Amino acid sequence: MSAWREARLVFRQQLRLSWRQPVWAVLALIQPLLYLALFGPLLRPLTHTPGFPPGSSWSVFVPGLLIQLAMFGTMFVGFGLIAEMRYGVVERMRVTPASRMALLMGRVMRDAVVLVGQAVLLIAIATVFGLRAPLLGLAAVLVIVLLLGISLSSFSYAAGLKLRSEDALAQLLNSLAVPLLLRSGILLPMSLAPRWLYLLSRLNPFSHVVDGARAAVRGDFGSGSIAVGFIAALGLAIAGVAVGTRTFHRETN
Repeated sequence: MSAWREARLVFRQQLRLSWRQPVWAVLALIQPLLYLALFGPLLRPLTHTPGFPPGSSWSVFVPGLLIQLAMFGTMFVGFGLIAEMRYGVVERMRVTPASRMALLMGRVMRDAVVLVGQAVLLIAIATVFGLRAPLLGLAAVLVIVLLLGISLSSFSYAAGLKLRSEDALAQLLNSLAVPLLLRSGILLPMSLAPRWLYLLSRLNPFSHVVDGARAAVRGDFGSGSIAVGFIAALGLAIAGVAVGTRTFHRETN
């Protein structure tokens, strides 16, 4: 059996499990929707502030929310794998001839499909609030969100499989999530920050992903921000899959 077919079988099984408890996919949207309704309107007075990116406040804020959704929607999936380990699912995986990459990618594909569905729903709700963006730009943003979800889902599964503890995984992810969130310009553009803080944010690949998503939403296809954001997201996805596959090989053999 090919690795691709094995990955599809794992994907279907994981997707069926998700359909049995769809409430979790809905709950993951609550935080972005609260930000959209309660924080988004606060950015309108800032649109004329020097350093604020071009476009409406929604074209700046909504792409950041989509990246935030990708981060927090997939960064914590490793907790589910730890629960599977506790119930002996991982032990049963050890005796299967299935490719270790397929065991990982089937789960990651499930997470990516759920994430894209959530992102589409968030975009639809954001249009009610006033978001206006070209369809090609929105498609580009969904691709970036998809790549970011693949990356963080893979990293999370690798961390969960390695640490084997919810407490340890929570400490690790929380220590990473907050700096990435604050230094990527998701909530407020880093172009508003002091020079030293802006330069520090350039070291964070997520800041380039956010910039690329914002350029796509405002239809600025001539800038290099979209290409840089796509490359950053693709690099993170490749690194995440590589780390996840290697960890699955080591921990399930």
